[in-house]
Amino acid sequence: MNIPAISQLSLKSVIYATDFSSCSQNAGKYATMVAGKFNADLLAAHAFVLTAPAMEAEAEAGPAVKSAQRKDLETALAAVVRQFGEGLQRAVPVLLEGDPCERIPHLAEQNAPSLIVLGTHGRGRIARGIVGSVAERILRATTWPSLTVGPAVPDCGPACAPFRRILYATGLSAAAARGAPYALAMAQAFDASLDVLHVVHPEDIEHPDRFSEIQNRFYAALEELVPRQTDDIRNPRGFVDVGSAHVRILEHIKEFQVDLLVLSIRKSSHLWLESRLSSAFQIIANAPCPVMTITG
Repeated sequence: MNIPAISQLSLKSVIYATDFSSCSQNAGKYATMVAGKFNADLLAAHAFVLTAPAMEAEAEAGPAVKSAQRKDLETALAAVVRQFGEGLQRAVPVLLEGDPCERIPHLAEQNAPSLIVLGTHGRGRIARGIVGSVAERILRATTWPSLTVGPAVPDCGPACAPFRRILYATGLSAAAARGAPYALAMAQAFDASLDVLHVVHPEDIEHPDRFSEIQNRFYAALEELVPRQTDDIRNPRGFVDVGSAHVRILEHIKEFQVDLLVLSIRKSSHLWLESRLSSAFQIIANAPCPVMTITG
């Protein structure tokens, strides 16, 4: 496993994608916390599509005149910045016209290296449309890491403790290891304990000796991941489990009271299927803590 040096990790901006919902508001609190820790700019972004009446009004009046819809959104976004931007080095509203699933990833690319933070309403297994939720489509479209805050995540209020225990769930491939610098950086920034979990799919174990081999490979990879950072990471621990990845990850979060999950996955893995009910999105929708997703 080739682990990138942690010194290579920096965040220029945190893209807080908001739809002005209560779940999105909680995501804004986490976005502010992360931006403050990494001295990153906070870009409070909302992407929209003009309604037909607003489009007609702007077309008739000319480019110098804004429709009521655009003015209302600008006012709402300015209020978001006032709410979350205090104490940060830079916080700005960014109103984007167009499909959020295209405009938000493009904004992240323009302000890279970046982290996208957004709330998800948790409709992953029940009421998602055929094309998927907006949050899911943004996650599929971006190449930059994303931090999702689901409905089961506690409110990040003034008394909210920072991330104390971080779980890094990863495979053994080089692509899956892309999340390592992010897990290490978050653990360092928040002085958090770090768990590293590898869940083995039952079909990958043909013989008991195969599981021992996987365990040995994992712990060797963990030794490569942690020693250079041992002085900065508190109590790093490695775990190898067998079963359904999303079930075991969620169980680990609850059992060990994890405050942040860093999920490193390959789009071709069993966690990232094209199905609307993919395991990765079941984790994101149901996790009782924020989930940072890095795809390879």
